Amino acid sequence: MRSEEIQIRTGSEEVVHDLTRECERFLDDETGDGLLHVWVPHATAGVAIIETGAGSDDDLLTALERILPRDVKWRHRHGTPGHGRDHVMPALVPPYATIPVLGGVLALGTWQSICLVDTNVDNPVRTVRLSFLAG
Repeated sequence: MRSEEIQIRTGSEEVVHDLTRECERFLDDETGDGLLHVWVPHATAGVAIIETGAGSDDDLLTALERILPRDVKWRHRHGTPGHGRDHVMPALVPPYATIPVLGGVLALGTWQSICLVDTNVDNPVRTVRLSFLAG
C-alpha cells in the first residue's frame, strides 16, 4: 500500500472542496487496478462523492444546514456558536470514501467528484490521507 497526506486550505467558510485532481495526481504513476481510499482524520469533516459546479455542492451545504442547524441548542459547545453540529456532520457525510481504480484511472461516473466537506469554520486547514491499495 502507498499512502500520502495532503493539506487543504478550506478557509473560514463552509465548503465542498473538490479533491479529484489531487487524487488523480496521487495516482499518476499507477498503471494497475486497485482501490483509492480517501480519509479525513478530523472529527468535523467528511468525504462525499458528488457532482460539483452545477449547484449540487451548494445544495449539499444547504441540506446540511437544514438537517443540522447552526444554533445554540447543541450540547457540544466549544468553538463558534453551533459548532456542535460540525461534530455530528461526519455521521451523515463519513470521513472516508473508497473508489475503484482501473488501469491507474479513477473509476468515477461522468459527473462524480471526490470532495472534502468541511462545515467547521474554526479550522481553516484540513489533512487528507490518500492511500492506494494495489489489486
